[in-house]
Amino acid sequence: MIELRTPTELDAMGRTGLVVADVLATVRRHARPGTALAELDELAGTVLAEAGATPAEAHHRPSRAPTPFPQMVATSVNDVVLHGLPGRYHLTGGDLLSIDCRACLDGWHAAAAMTVPVGTPRQEDVVLADTARQALQDGIAAAVPGHHTGDIARAIGVVSRSGGYGVPARLGGHGIGRQQRQDPFVPNDGRPGQGTPLRPGMVVTIAPVLLAGGRQDLERAADGSLHTGDGSRSAHVQHTVAVTEHGPRVLTAP
Repeated sequence: MIELRTPTELDAMGRTGLVVADVLATVRRHARPGTALAELDELAGTVLAEAGATPAEAHHRPSRAPTPFPQMVATSVNDVVLHGLPGRYHLTGGDLLSIDCRACLDGWHAAAAMTVPVGTPRQEDVVLADTARQALQDGIAAAVPGHHTGDIARAIGVVSRSGGYGVPARLGGHGIGRQQRQDPFVPNDGRPGQGTPLRPGMVVTIAPVLLAGGRQDLERAADGSLHTGDGSRSAHVQHTVAVTEHGPRVLTAP
């Protein structure tokens, strides 16, 4: 069922979104060579706790994962696409880090993600991350009444594939609200005019995932994390976006 939100409910989701944005900014500032992923996770937990929010990621259990994820945020490095676990890994210069935060405050969920280089970046990683951000912006711009989820998908897919990147078919965004995952599914590639019609009050996550190797196959590790099938690097960016009569409203903007 597609749920539509009132302006008051959107404001409440926006408050959750600001917490998510603060978590991402904090983790990004501390993502330096030598920093342990576990340390970044602890910092994220501190920001969430001070805001009175809870980590929705810690309760998510994807298919074939042995247990629900224990972390505050997902920190995915290099060929890890999604659901990276903190562990004892220490970041090194040249790593490419994706940070994914999903939080709940006063019963409302929001989610966002960013991909950032660590230390001195590789030029190809800079281009990959920039392309992902452009795909996200184009997808957001398509989130207007009268369009469909396919219009968002098409906008993302055009940017991603024009760079020669792989776009995993089964990954994408989704509805969000009182639950962290709701209908509709928002694919990262598709045809305009197809899919679920967009109506004022709908709230979705828009979440491009780009694979540097150009393929779209993925492998799931024993811990539940997703990796690129060819070992290439990936980028994952995301915002929570409300469809309104006045255009897209990004609820997770800082």
